[in-house]
Amino acid sequence: MNNLYIIREALKIDMPKVLKLIQELADFEKEPDAVEVTVDQLERDGFGPSKAFTCFVAETEGDIVGMALVYFRYSTWKGKTVHLEDLIVRNNLRGSGIGSALYTQVIKYAQSQGVKRLEWVVLDWNEDAIKFYERSGANVMRDWYTVQMDQKGMQDYLNEN
Repeated sequence: MNNLYIIREALKIDMPKVLKLIQELADFEKEPDAVEVTVDQLERDGFGPSKAFTCFVAETEGDIVGMALVYFRYSTWKGKTVHLEDLIVRNNLRGSGIGSALYTQVIKYAQSQGVKRLEWVVLDWNEDAIKFYERSGANVMRDWYTVQMDQKGMQDYLNEN
């Protein structure tokens, strides 16, 4: 499969296919109704004057079959870092090497940006991904919890305080 795909930075015109991959990831993560982002938002946020993310895609025969989306964060301990938000390969192509190629591209990108840390989260039940990350030398920190607050939670909190 190695010669049948290319990894490249996404273009604005790729965003409809990227959104389909995002939905496929949400389905895989058992959250099929969680995706609220639109193609317009992806185009604006990834390619506008205040670019919020960088996206890499895997393309084969003119079709987008995988993607990795990253953005900058700031660590009080390390300074500027790169956060890998999502890496997804179409279900029927998992195990083909495309995910590894996207992962390698993300690491190269982070290194080219001079950051001291690349970070991401992984679901505790996704053992295949956890094993892959550990084999690659990543530190899967099982003693940390991801904390999130949605719009309603923020509004409820502010209304109460």
